[in-house]
Amino acid sequence: MSIEVSAPKTRVRRSPEAARENILAAAEALLVEHGPQAIKLADVAKAAGVVHANVIHHFGSIAGVETALMARMIRQLADKIIIGFNAQGVSAGFGAQALFDAFETKGAARLAAWLELTGEGRRMTLVREVVDAVVQTRLARDVGVERDTVVDFILLNIILAVGVGLFGPTLSELLGRPPQRARELALEMIQGRITAMGQKGS
Repeated sequence: MSIEVSAPKTRVRRSPEAARENILAAAEALLVEHGPQAIKLADVAKAAGVVHANVIHHFGSIAGVETALMARMIRQLADKIIIGFNAQGVSAGFGAQALFDAFETKGAARLAAWLELTGEGRRMTLVREVVDAVVQTRLARDVGVERDTVVDFILLNIILAVGVGLFGPTLSELLGRPPQRARELALEMIQGRITAMGQKGS
């Protein structure tokens, strides 16, 4: 009687960029499903299908994974905001819907809060780069809005998105309102600010 021997699984060889992206995608999936406390070395490595040493090689530590994940989410968000603005102009709300989606449904608010509460909020340095990228689009040049006004507006967007992402549905329901009401109110506030900016620029 012969015993069939299955061929050994071939290891997937990825470029360094693809390997990092694979690990970050696994970390984001854990974040969305279980929250930031689930971003642990063993769990991220297992979800990514790699060994611990592979994660350490690319990010140095689990803290490095968290920082890179936040940077990745902010960069993706910035792309949406800039593309949305370039396509639709100031009336699009600077991609406010994409902003709230990222912070509410994809876990960005929870990760940002986690980093802040654990004393690691300063690691979110990419926020400055994102703001500069938005400001350097045709926004300030074509609409005639001052840079400080734009930065204040983006700051307002992020603060509202973090608040809604963390507490919006829960607080809305506690106060007898539909779960999406906090988001609706925040978007109304943002739209009001946009209208005021447009009136100043005209």
